[in-house]
Amino acid sequence: MDLTHWAPQSNVTSKGSELEKLCLGLAKADSEKEVIDTLKKAGYWDNPSNWRFYGSIENNFSVIGNQQSLPESAIVEKLINSVDALLMSECLRRKINPESREHAPKDIIAALEEFFGISQGSLWNASISQRKTLAENISFVATGRKDAPCYEIIDDGEGQTPRKMPDTFLSLSKSNKLRISFVQGKFNMGGTGVLQFAGHNNLQLIVTKRDPEIAKSENDETKDLWGFTVVRREDPKEGRRSSAYTYLVVNGNIPTFKAESLPLLPGEYPNPYGRPMLWGTFIKLYEYQIPGYKTNILFDLYNRICLLLPKIALPVRFFERRVGYTGHTMETTMNGLSVRLFEDRRTNLEDGFPSSSTMSVCGENMVCQIFAFKKGQSEKYRKDEGVVFTINGQTHGYLPVSFFNHKAVGMSYLSDSILVTVDCTNFSGRNREDLFMNSRDRLRSGDLKEQIENKLEDLLSHHSGLRALREKRRREEIQNKLEDSKPLKDVLEDLVRKSPALASLLNPGIKIKTPFDLRPVGEQENFVGQEFPNYFLLQLDETKNCPLNRRFRVQYETDAANDYFERDRLPGKFQLRIQDKETPDYVLNLWNGIATLTVGLPDGVKVGDLLEYRSDVSDETQPNPFEANFKIKVLEEADLRKGGTTTERKKPPSEKEGDTRYISSNLSLPKIIPVHKEDWDLHKFDENSALEAKDTGGEGYDFFVNMDNVNLLSEIKARDEINAKLLQERYKYALVLIGMAMLRENSERKAEKNGTDIAKEVFEVTAKLSVIILPMISYLGELEIES
Repeated sequence: MDLTHWAPQSNVTSKGSELEKLCLGLAKADSEKEVIDTLKKAGYWDNPSNWRFYGSIENNFSVIGNQQSLPESAIVEKLINSVDALLMSECLRRKINPESREHAPKDIIAALEEFFGISQGSLWNASISQRKTLAENISFVATGRKDAPCYEIIDDGEGQTPRKMPDTFLSLSKSNKLRISFVQGKFNMGGTGVLQFAGHNNLQLIVTKRDPEIAKSENDETKDLWGFTVVRREDPKEGRRSSAYTYLVVNGNIPTFKAESLPLLPGEYPNPYGRPMLWGTFIKLYEYQIPGYKTNILFDLYNRICLLLPKIALPVRFFERRVGYTGHTMETTMNGLSVRLFEDRRTNLEDGFPSSSTMSVCGENMVCQIFAFKKGQSEKYRKDEGVVFTINGQTHGYLPVSFFNHKAVGMSYLSDSILVTVDCTNFSGRNREDLFMNSRDRLRSGDLKEQIENKLEDLLSHHSGLRALREKRRREEIQNKLEDSKPLKDVLEDLVRKSPALASLLNPGIKIKTPFDLRPVGEQENFVGQEFPNYFLLQLDETKNCPLNRRFRVQYETDAANDYFERDRLPGKFQLRIQDKETPDYVLNLWNGIATLTVGLPDGVKVGDLLEYRSDVSDETQPNPFEANFKIKVLEEADLRKGGTTTERKKPPSEKEGDTRYISSNLSLPKIIPVHKEDWDLHKFDENSALEAKDTGGEGYDFFVNMDNVNLLSEIKARDEINAKLLQERYKYALVLIGMAMLRENSERKAEKNGTDIAKEVFEVTAKLSVIILPMISYLGELEIES
């Protein structure tokens, strides 16, 4: 719909008064029925002439219907648009052309520093009172019913004139912000992702007025007017194959009226309205469908949005205004996951965390932050998200928690306690497009994603802090519960003699660790890192050799704190160069005074080459970077079966006894730990669960067997004590054999590389098989040829 030649409505005073009442009636409606009834009463709902295609595109469902797959992610896009509106407002108030490369901020960090005085562009550096004041600019309000909430997103940003609404709020695929470097919205469609979740008719109300300070210098006859419209979804009709989104117009134009303010800002609980809104944008979504979020929005939904906006640029004030909730407060400020975790770190994070690391993949530099939660504390911060990828503080995609169960990661014992954030803000445009979908809630499969996953696997599997925590959790979980391995050994040896096929399950070359028979080899003192390091020393005195087909590792000693490279206040920076060119392939892992650098050889090198590397570590307090130089000599290819990197094995720190570092002995048998009903919650068991396999982080798995499985209890109910014991042993060993077979087959086909969560697969398959295991053993064994 081309509104270049805007036609002002006649009789503005009387018509405007009616439209103002209509606008306020729609704003205060809390159900789709109320909205539809109001529009029908006004004569608009059923009149085709009052509706125009969204984006002036009849087939707009193909774009709008292909947005975020989750309703929470769609809500986040609305909040991001509000942040952008605030940034744009401050820029335009200063008479700065937002697209100017000379005068406009170069990125969102520079904009936050210049416009709002936020140091380093991070809310972590703002005081609590400053955050609360900033949060008054953006509100997220819940109204209506508990089971069918309406959500309002309100900001006092730049706002739009009614004349510009079709080219801004109601446009698709236009380059409104494409050349503005300091905002996040680029694709001109993120605001439509919410529509498919907004009730049956996908209703959305938009009310807006231009910031008067900006409007002064603009030539727009509607700059002093409020404009509003309702967006709806129309079913396929008149030969149209798909639905279409349309928006309300009156006499061919956006409905307008003149008013100094509107009483749309939330009042004291439980009043959802009352305070005056002078300008900006008010958006309402009716009966928004978010399954599982019926609690006070200050709880579950707040937690979820914090995760999706780990480093939001500006804070948001959350208001619960639905009747029926209790609590000491009905409003709070949302500052993003990063600030929240920092404030909660003492009570919710393990000592030493978060830990920071840097990676370079395909020439793209990323900074990682690893959070390890205390037992039971991660649920307040994440769901299925294991590794979260962010750009400008917003989550753009993630890897699920099952990623930690990959054999190459080996962190099954910590999968419910780890969260990793990967900052991809500095990605080039091409690689950003190759990794992230335009909907900004999914990763795109491809070579870049696979290489990043490989680097993350290496980072996590070799992280000293995670490995120590994993062994600690493992000891706590199975100590005093581990069964004697001799009965299993005897059973398996007998089975192998009788069935050569089963022998393949016990490959003599595979050793499975036991956490016991542990010998202390030294004690490490508690590490206290410095905010700004005094040294960053390379622990390599001579040229290091590296086979052509391997990576190499070197280490630095430092007094830098674990979060040095990924924190909000004056973070450190790491740069690695080879022959004076930045190397595209490395992982740097910092933990308790040791920074371990893992590097892949560049393409095109050959045997005999001598590669010269230089590393620099710096921060804003260092007059000169910590510089280190080293050389790598390329050798012939090595046998990859012996490992993926070259590193000298270090001697134990001392021969004295200690209680914090251990060497594990090895056994060639799986470890079986019986689990009873009182411990079901620890393993997410129920009456039908059978077997859980947990990666030890070495070369094997621990097996947790549900001894209160309903099928097992049914079979032994009528048996005497001796036969009941026999059934328990049959059940247990049968499950272990099934688990071993699945794990062995998975290892051979490298299934985790294709996204298969083998631990989940074992859990689900054994639960299904537990119904028939004992009847099959008991009755099939009695069959004879005649049968």
